[in-house]
Amino acid sequence: MPNDDDLCFLPALDLAGLLRRREVSAREVLTAHLDRIERINPAVNAIVTLVADRALDAAQAADERLAAGADPAGLGPLHGLPIAHKDTHNTAGIRTSHGSRLVDGVPEQDDLIIERIKAAGAITVGKTNVPEFAAGSHTFNPVFGATHNPYDLTRSAGGSSGGAAAALACGMVPIADGSDMGGSLRNPASFCNVVGLRPSPGRVPAWPATAAWNTLSVGGPMGRTVGDAALLLSAMAGPDPRSPIALEEPGARFARPLDRDPRGLRVAWSPDLGGLVPVEPAVVRAVESAVKVFDDLGCVVEEACPDLAEGEEVFRTLRAWLFELSFGPLMDSHPEDHPDALKRTIRENAEEGRRLTGPALGRAEMAHTRLFHRVREFFERYDALLLPVSQVAPFDVTAEYPTEVAGVPMADYLDWMRSAYLISATGSPALSVPAGFTPEGLPVGLQIVGPHRADFAVLQIGHAFEQATQHWRRRPPVVG
Repeated sequence: MPNDDDLCFLPALDLAGLLRRREVSAREVLTAHLDRIERINPAVNAIVTLVADRALDAAQAADERLAAGADPAGLGPLHGLPIAHKDTHNTAGIRTSHGSRLVDGVPEQDDLIIERIKAAGAITVGKTNVPEFAAGSHTFNPVFGATHNPYDLTRSAGGSSGGAAAALACGMVPIADGSDMGGSLRNPASFCNVVGLRPSPGRVPAWPATAAWNTLSVGGPMGRTVGDAALLLSAMAGPDPRSPIALEEPGARFARPLDRDPRGLRVAWSPDLGGLVPVEPAVVRAVESAVKVFDDLGCVVEEACPDLAEGEEVFRTLRAWLFELSFGPLMDSHPEDHPDALKRTIRENAEEGRRLTGPALGRAEMAHTRLFHRVREFFERYDALLLPVSQVAPFDVTAEYPTEVAGVPMADYLDWMRSAYLISATGSPALSVPAGFTPEGLPVGLQIVGPHRADFAVLQIGHAFEQATQHWRRRPPVVG
């Protein structure tokens, strides 16, 4: 049997196989991960609510099912795997803070994404840290403080799924869920040398949802490997009558092998999205080396990029509208001088939403449509678009956000995430996969973008790159 250290860094796919064959028990797997959480989490602050006793009871029940003769083929795809949930996902009976004192409490109902993960047999160990209301791509909040990057504890783990990414990198859990509006699955994956997939809108349906027709924010999977992220997606994805945009394709499709011959794939590459985004030189160098791998794999690689300029108006307008919808009532009930007031940046975004006019929203929706068709036509010529996930390497954990990138001042706390949020506006699936490291040993992620709803193809391309590079195997110094 693998030792505890090996158990905590085995790919989730391999671990799931050991559990089904009863070569290791769910309780043994969980205990190994709980021991690691106890040792490592105080330095990283990735898991902010731990439910160890509840998890041990669930692991015991999982083992008893198999001992009683349950057919392994009939078990859920995540049977016995420990998981920690993003602290913006409501979990029945488990504290959910959203990184805010305003709504910190214990929900009575699971979000749909949690429903599905539990039904697939995963064992909840706790909640992962987030920025306040998941706003921004740096994980810190007034309830639990900041999450530190496992590759350098003085640096940010990214966000908003920063606790999830750091927990994965440290071997505290083999899989983790997250969400992404402007890069919240991709940026922390890039910063922590793990994998995060922003699926096509509707691939992972949401319920309950204030704006059920919204396509800007999506739930999605994270893992240390592309295969592990696909395994978790197989449990998350699929139709649900409670979501009007849910895609009909069953999640089981993503449990299929990801092997694909990449030779002949037409791959576009853009270091800066046609000059729209400044990128730190160290990040460009790392991603350029990653792009060369595709050439070595036999792909046809060209420097090209769709026109994404209108994505700026689309993303910022629709995001401001959603922020007013979500946080306007909280802003009214907790004015700026209230001790538990919303953080400044959330308030500013919500106020921006209040200033929007009907014509402004209409113009953004028209631009959204034009953007979709330009990208659709681009992917008639290419199978994938490659670019940096983030414009910067992990930055100082005490900074709110990078104020300058490659000598270019950033206007606000969103500006440095443009390489991720311009892609969000297109509706395309986008994968962050480990691409290498800066000379200082900080992780850099490669973003692989595919045609609308081509999530499986994007995972296949990411898997081929991962198999050729194996960057995911480099463990962070904090784990020893």
